[in-house]
Amino acid sequence: MKKLFKILLFVFLFLIVGAIAGYFYIMSALPKIAAAPDIKIESTPELLKRGEYLFHTVAACADCHSTRDYSKFSGPLVEGTVGKGGFEFNEELGLPGKFYAKNITPAGLKGWTDGEIFRAITEGVNKDDEPLFPLMPYLTFGKMDKNDVYAIIAYMKTLQPIENNVPVSKANFPVNLIMRSIPQKSEFKSIPDKSNTKEYGKYLTDIAGCNDCHTQQVDGEFQMNKYLAGGQEYNMPGGVTLRAANITPDMQTGIGSWTKEMFIQKFRTYSKSNYIPTEVKQGEFNTIMPWTFFANMNDEDLSAIYDYLRTIVPIPNKVTKFEHKN
Repeated sequence: MKKLFKILLFVFLFLIVGAIAGYFYIMSALPKIAAAPDIKIESTPELLKRGEYLFHTVAACADCHSTRDYSKFSGPLVEGTVGKGGFEFNEELGLPGKFYAKNITPAGLKGWTDGEIFRAITEGVNKDDEPLFPLMPYLTFGKMDKNDVYAIIAYMKTLQPIENNVPVSKANFPVNLIMRSIPQKSEFKSIPDKSNTKEYGKYLTDIAGCNDCHTQQVDGEFQMNKYLAGGQEYNMPGGVTLRAANITPDMQTGIGSWTKEMFIQKFRTYSKSNYIPTEVKQGEFNTIMPWTFFANMNDEDLSAIYDYLRTIVPIPNKVTKFEHKN
């Protein structure tokens, strides 16, 4: 009996030591990302114009990194808050911890080099070599055209500096360990020829993060057999559940019956020139879909996205977009 006890004690101590060693290895050795590149992004009028367009529309950086007024439909931007950060993504929204959108104005990125900003956007590691939670879509941005990333950074440097001390994000265990293994080396791709609307539309769809909301996830894993078929749930204040729409070309439950003109007009409804923000009371139908950002994409880009969506597999999936829990 004593011998068995000694064996069990040895096994227990071995497991404890192994767990401690594993913890310190993960915390010290990961993420395995190279040092930030030594780059200095030189602004040009063309680069700034491209960066402004991507920042406010396709990449929708202002979507998360600014203040949005959710007392109005689709949470339009609160003027004077572009890039200030501070929005809290937490357990109430179904996330494993508390994650805060970074202040990305020059005031918030004071002391950051262009290379450190570039690495954070494309590889998910901050200036202190700590991983970012992939709510920041660096896995996608790391596959953009490098010049598009440069353009966004060039434009960010022109934002009005806003002093806003954002709390440090904290992931729950064991996600705080798992997320250290997620950052990866970027794999940049060139912008496809715009005449190839399928490939160009896919490039834009990826940058816009359509997959992030419109494809269901199970335990953090995208269910690619249901690519863009909607149904992903979002718990909102007031006992409301939102579900992302099915945007596959399924005729009954997706957007298969939509013409290109209908698709573009749906976005144009929320453009700066058309949309007058409407008040929404807590518990009434609202959406986190950033219509007021995507609505200002040009016709060429919206048309290409439509063309790409028409090529994906139609998946029947009827989605109830809005539902009270009680």
